[in-house]
Amino acid sequence: MPIKDYQREFIQFAIKNEVLKFGEFTLKSGRISPYFLNAGLFNTGASLSKIGKFYAAAVHDSGIEHDIIFGPAYKGVPLACTTVIALAEAPYNKDTPYCFNRKEKKDHGEGGTIVGSPLKGRVLVIDDVITAGTAIRESVQIIEDCKAQLAGVLVAVDRQETGKNGDMSAIQEVERDFGVPVKAIVTMSHIMEYMEEQGTYGEHLAQMRAYREKYGV
Repeated sequence: MPIKDYQREFIQFAIKNEVLKFGEFTLKSGRISPYFLNAGLFNTGASLSKIGKFYAAAVHDSGIEHDIIFGPAYKGVPLACTTVIALAEAPYNKDTPYCFNRKEKKDHGEGGTIVGSPLKGRVLVIDDVITAGTAIRESVQIIEDCKAQLAGVLVAVDRQETGKNGDMSAIQEVERDFGVPVKAIVTMSHIMEYMEEQGTYGEHLAQMRAYREKYGV
């Protein structure tokens, strides 16, 4: 799919805030990546407000029908909060319930592991990335324990690269295993398309192409 305006704006915003960087980055897998996006660096009020608008645009664009948004602890918590705030405003005007999980069960006060609205119905999970898919599988277990249904997953970036085992990406494995769509604000292809449009990323773009040739799905 060609890059859309909100995706282009997200890439520009991520580069400006040094959340998206180009160079050489060693991933957990041991691969040397020519780019890295750290959504944890959206760590001020203004940047979190802005990222919520990008997530909201992607939620709307995804067409995933849902009743509630779930943010897995910990990184998913502020992302879910800022997304539902953005969805409640124009042009969406959609007041969406949200919740998140505690890492440790609480046995006083309201108790339980879920904070926010009751976790029920069709659940859209919002997180920063899917690498090994472990966090998403934990979220699915929480959703099933609450007798709710996973509707889909939305992350900031889809790296579109194979996992350690086989020729599928972690995102494709989640889609296969749970039978739901996994969407991203941007993909590696979108980032490369943006770089081509700008015409100023010669060496970095060449490294991106070589990396995709080696590890792309």
